[in-house]
Amino acid sequence: MIFRQFIDPETSTHTYLLADERSREAVLIDTVLEQFDRDRTLLRELDLTLLYTLETHVHADHVTAAGLFRKELGSEVGVSAAAGVADADLEFADGDVVRFGSMALEILSTRGHTEGCVTYVCREQNVAFTGDALLIRGCGRTDFQEGDAAVLFDSVRNRIFALPDEMLLFPGHDYKGRMVTTVG
Repeated sequence: MIFRQFIDPETSTHTYLLADERSREAVLIDTVLEQFDRDRTLLRELDLTLLYTLETHVHADHVTAAGLFRKELGSEVGVSAAAGVADADLEFADGDVVRFGSMALEILSTRGHTEGCVTYVCREQNVAFTGDALLIRGCGRTDFQEGDAAVLFDSVRNRIFALPDEMLLFPGHDYKGRMVTTVG
């Protein structure tokens, strides 16, 4: 697998690039509008075909570049069906799978920060992308946009913490420079 982790210094948002080495098919998770040129340049440099631009969640503090990638590169935009995004190409339900090359991302509903939060799990590579449901030593806020602390607690405890202890977890944001943790 080709893997890159980026951070937008202005918003402390992490963006992830995953690609299958053989097919050169790729996905981007949680793009940032202001970083469109950076991400598009890397896709070209690595000779990757962007199939999907995926969102772990949507709300006002996360201005995505997904629409630009769709327009410029023809990728499909994927979000949770519960997010209520009118122009999404793919609306995910819990348990759906996104495939690119020989890779697969399983969608886990991890509601609570927002109603439409999901975690993307790649079991073959033992990694998960938790968005704002679970940060490193914290979690996303629950005091706006359909947030619910009890639902988030359940999502973290019974969905994310049910993954294997050695699974690497990559958050949607980090404000202290932390990049990765594990379930354990």
